[in-house]
Amino acid sequence: MAGLYIHIPFCKSRCIYCGFFSTTSLEKRDSYVDVLCREMEMRCGNVLFQQLSTIYLGGGTPSQLTINQLKRIFDCIYRLFCVDDDAEVTIECNPDDVTPAFATALRDLPVNRVSMGVQTFDDGRLRFLRRRHTALQVTQAIERLRQAGIANVSIDLMFGFPGETLEEWMSDVDKAVALDVEHISAYSLMYEEGTPLYNIRRKQIENGLVKQDEEDELSVRMYETLMERLEKADFEHYEISNFARKHECGSYRSRHNSSYWQGVPYLGIGAAAHSYDIDSRQWNVADIQHYILAICRGELPAERELLTDDMRYNDMVTTALRTREGIALNHLQENYQDYLLKQAKNHLKYGLLTFKDDSIALTKKGLFVSDSVMSDLMFV
Repeated sequence: MAGLYIHIPFCKSRCIYCGFFSTTSLEKRDSYVDVLCREMEMRCGNVLFQQLSTIYLGGGTPSQLTINQLKRIFDCIYRLFCVDDDAEVTIECNPDDVTPAFATALRDLPVNRVSMGVQTFDDGRLRFLRRRHTALQVTQAIERLRQAGIANVSIDLMFGFPGETLEEWMSDVDKAVALDVEHISAYSLMYEEGTPLYNIRRKQIENGLVKQDEEDELSVRMYETLMERLEKADFEHYEISNFARKHECGSYRSRHNSSYWQGVPYLGIGAAAHSYDIDSRQWNVADIQHYILAICRGELPAERELLTDDMRYNDMVTTALRTREGIALNHLQENYQDYLLKQAKNHLKYGLLTFKDDSIALTKKGLFVSDSVMSDLMFV
């Protein structure tokens, strides 16, 4: 079992908060798709990646590719790999890209899950973020996806915008629930260095316009509200930032993202894409032209890092602990089990961690200080 991630770095415009590798130059899309297929041909021989249970097209904005370009990618995947009959196949889309024609054309692709970056239902904030869509277009996109037979839709939300009130955030959550989607991811707005939003934030701090303590307190209340409202709407809180509706056979958890948190091998194809094969991590160069030229020469433009036992343990702390199930002790060597229990002692005592069914997991209280708890559990 393995996952396949395809990075599509093209965007029509760039949001002010985005720190992901992407470009607004669209002229290389066709040659990029050609090279994606060539990289897959170069790397499909690895036995770890021959059987795929999940496929994920992320970016960037994969919906900026034409349907023919997407079809070429999927034709290549299904020619080179053995894909499970019930594989989860996700594509990220911008709501305004989901036109009636695009939604209808998805029927010709193996896509069975769509993830959309909604962020907020406030049109003023969407303009501030330089998002291309409006709140109305979100509703229209979901209606079109349903008509096209997509029964698994995920949306992303953000909270903690400058000047946002708790009531406004409640409204966003309630509108998301009303859309009746299967999955919601929600993140606190991050100020990543190098982004326009980071520069705006820095000027606010320099001018004394930011009261950090008040903002931190409000952010905690927003997260509490998120959990309460989605739990009431029968969503399962299965990972720090992710919530899935339940169904008769389980839930609509993101199987692809869950594989990251569970240490399942995954193959990353495309510029800046990352791979994991249990023994090592690998990442492609974050430069489209460099990537294209290297692959055309038959070279993989990637760096590789071998993982030590200590690094694998730390990876488990920072991934598995994010999940509802937490860290299973029987997945660790005995010396790391002992270390984990020793480091977790105080957090168990103060109710930040819980020990159940031979696993250590964050409590609801611990979710609010998860970074600090993880840091304490890591091997240094």
